[in-house]
Amino acid sequence: MSNTPIPTSTSLTESAVIPAQLSHVWHLIKLQDFHTWWSKIDEAEEVKGASPETDIVQWKFKDGTVLEVKQEEHSAIDHYITYSIISASPALTYTSVVSTIRCYAVTSGTAEGQTFVTWSANFSSDADADVSANPATGVIEDARFKRKEALADLAAVVGKKK
Repeated sequence: MSNTPIPTSTSLTESAVIPAQLSHVWHLIKLQDFHTWWSKIDEAEEVKGASPETDIVQWKFKDGTVLEVKQEEHSAIDHYITYSIISASPALTYTSVVSTIRCYAVTSGTAEGQTFVTWSANFSSDADADVSANPATGVIEDARFKRKEALADLAAVVGKKK
């Protein structure tokens, strides 16, 4: 029996109730606007020279990481955006990831009038899930923490705009 781990597809989903109406949250969920609410991103700018049908945005993080993300899907009707990372500096330790942010209006209960947001990621099979085994490649847990922080940032920003 081999001690070599078997690569598998790995995914995660984080969620939060954001204390603002859907219309206030949804208008912030654009790749080029992430820097206005995610405190880890210093700058977001559209990449010029891509085809007119392709939306690519470069995110410059405060830690020096630079990602180019490509919008794969967008629905103003169903309130979701799907994007993939197409380049990274420093290079990623895995092949690919596709992420989706979905926003839902909460229509009843104690959170009525607020927005339920999910942020999922589907990683290629070479992404390492365990940050404790290898902090440099524990991308699944790292992504979980980053999404939790970003959703808290989003809640804080829309809370100030009320």
